[in-house]
Amino acid sequence: MKGVIMSITNSHPRRNRIVAAALAAGVAGAAFTGIVGNALPVFAAPVEVQAPTQNFGFADVVEKVSPAVVSVRVTQDVSPATSRGESMGNPLESLPEDHPLRRFFDQQGRGGPEAPGLRQRQERRQAMGQGSGFFISDDGYLVTNNHVVEGGSKYTVVMDDGTEFDAKLIGTDARTDLALLKVDQDNRKFTYVEFGDDAKVRVGEWVVAVGNPFGLGGSVTAGIVSARGRDIGAGPYDDFLQIDAAVNRGNSGGPAFGLDGKVIGVNTAIFSPSGGNVGIAFAIPASVAKDVVAKLRDGGTVSRGWLGVQIAPVTQDIADAVGLSSEKGAIVTLPENETPASKAGIETGDVITAVNGQTVDSPRDLARKIGNYAPKTSVDVTIWRDGTAQQKTIVLGDLSSLDEASSANQGGDRPNQANPSSLSGYGLTLTPSEDGSGLVVTDVDPDSTAADKGVQPGDIIVAVNGKTVTSQREVQTAISDATKSGRKAALFQLKNGDQNRFVALPIAKG
Repeated sequence: MKGVIMSITNSHPRRNRIVAAALAAGVAGAAFTGIVGNALPVFAAPVEVQAPTQNFGFADVVEKVSPAVVSVRVTQDVSPATSRGESMGNPLESLPEDHPLRRFFDQQGRGGPEAPGLRQRQERRQAMGQGSGFFISDDGYLVTNNHVVEGGSKYTVVMDDGTEFDAKLIGTDARTDLALLKVDQDNRKFTYVEFGDDAKVRVGEWVVAVGNPFGLGGSVTAGIVSARGRDIGAGPYDDFLQIDAAVNRGNSGGPAFGLDGKVIGVNTAIFSPSGGNVGIAFAIPASVAKDVVAKLRDGGTVSRGWLGVQIAPVTQDIADAVGLSSEKGAIVTLPENETPASKAGIETGDVITAVNGQTVDSPRDLARKIGNYAPKTSVDVTIWRDGTAQQKTIVLGDLSSLDEASSANQGGDRPNQANPSSLSGYGLTLTPSEDGSGLVVTDVDPDSTAADKGVQPGDIIVAVNGKTVTSQREVQTAISDATKSGRKAALFQLKNGDQNRFVALPIAKG
């Protein structure tokens, strides 16, 4: 309608005023009487935001919090090969190839401008890393990242005025990438900051990052909270705040402040093809950091409850296949042997929907809920099995006592592919496995739904809708039973090596 008004306005001024008045009356009539006729349509009122009434800036916040923010220098013992620069040229090379944060971590100081002379002589056996940190108590406790202090043999804290203090490592938690240091200095009270409530932080609010980028010392950048609850593949406890304040190598471990001067997050990672700031940084929420740091301060370690299951998300297809009304929950792909879950009767294909009455939204949510309980705690777990909800009481194990999972043995000869047969309507060619523990997928029609779902040759169909299958007839029977019960999809349990996963395939018609 704006175009119509502009065309009238450009023709005859007096006539325009009359028409404009008539249009305005028409709008008013539509608004109050509900009679639209030829009048302009009525829309809901637009969003109105009151502009700040005072000059805006960050100087007051920065002035107060800066004395609590420090640079953290870490001395590391390295091999002669490393000291020759053979693996220090790229700051990411110190991470293992399969590390989930290899593409995120800034690994400050190890090859950055703050560590000159990387091509050192072979006799040099120490390297220097740098990061950031902040005091959380006046008696010298300070927070930083685990990856900042990892592998360190000596820790030095540099204040904003240049004063240096030695620090000792109290404890670390690799799963959340947090570490706690302590400066012991008699008759010295340190300026410190406190954690805020990140649950009240909204996307779009201002955030101020203070830290030690590129070893330059205390630097301040500002931006907004870009997103909440980010999962960047670091682990099951991912729940990062995403901010666009400039964060670079050396900022890791530093605080992200709200405008009230309280810490809403601990800067830990960046996403950047170049290694420098591109406006995407991730901070550990204050609520997570506060809880972990308290445990480190009490005992130097963090103990978490442990179920002992491998889990996967519940997709809409899986929900349809098992008879759930929503995609919430976590489906058990493999209960490990002799674990709290297996001892309580948790089975492959069970969907965990609640813990102590609290709904489980996703595998990540389940991991956090279980991790919040102490080992040996008894919890009531609600599972969905065979179309009904069941309760299991589980005494949690201790996650911190576990060794890193060893590499799985993927040995064995290629399955015998004799006498393959086609599973009509699914585009799968199957043959019994040599050990009789399922059906081997020998071929997948590239145009089939199974191919779209990621089914590939070499996968072994172990069960369909929770029923173990060793022949094609058993597969068809399980699908037929699902059809009779009104299911829209059949849930295939697939195994490849030691990995289990579930794929829901729509039930073929005809």
